[in-house]
Amino acid sequence: MSVSDINTWIGITQNASEHGGLVDHMLGFVHWFMLALFVGWSIFLIIAFTRFRQTKNAKADYYGVRGHASTHIEIGVVVVEAILLLGFAFPLWSRQADDFPTSPDTIKMRALGEKFLWNFQYPGDDLMLSTWNMKGISPANVTGRDLLDPNGKDDFINPGTMKLPVGRPVIVDVASKDVIHNLALVPMRSAQDAIPGVKAHMWFKPVKTGTWDIICGQLCGPGHAQMKAVLEVVEGKEFDEWAKEQSASAAAKSAALNAPVAAAQ
Repeated sequence: MSVSDINTWIGITQNASEHGGLVDHMLGFVHWFMLALFVGWSIFLIIAFTRFRQTKNAKADYYGVRGHASTHIEIGVVVVEAILLLGFAFPLWSRQADDFPTSPDTIKMRALGEKFLWNFQYPGDDLMLSTWNMKGISPANVTGRDLLDPNGKDDFINPGTMKLPVGRPVIVDVASKDVIHNLALVPMRSAQDAIPGVKAHMWFKPVKTGTWDIICGQLCGPGHAQMKAVLEVVEGKEFDEWAKEQSASAAAKSAALNAPVAAAQ
């Protein structure tokens, strides 16, 4: 039995990312610690309710606790929490925050939240995302990308589904059109707040194929519970074929849209 087995017992979604094992290991320690506290405090409450009940102690004792056991227990809890935070959480957070992948096979994409859906923008064959601006958002341009940016001529939008290849790092730019949302990818053990006016980033590396729900991790309004999308991890060849087809279609549409603009100039 491993430390992280308790995560499976309480129903956490199976890990599907490279760094997720470290997260699950830390969560395993946290859950075992919480279980120990639950059992310990439950026993303490039973003893306290039994030993100090009114019928057995008709006269109140105003002096209070005379020993220091509770102080030692509280100090122990603080020490364990510090070990979990400094020994596990901070190093993992530092790695994920600073060590962004730079390999040529890295997928760079954009996730834009709004009430109550997600739009995912992909870079196309040139592997370069367009620049974008929230002021450029319109019914015909749901992500606000610069339609005249050469890097964006083959960018394509996939609403509601984040499709990714297995075994390749993924960097996601995360933002919001309206209120604070949260892109929560539970099987990837990754989540990032989508904040209006802020361009945030997250990265991970899928190691398993499959299909899972994407949820919004921030209460964002009356339709929050229905703000769902799909995370689909497929084999690399299938992803490349799909991306190539989508990129070609987007490039054709972009050329048609830009033709009148170019003629006017």
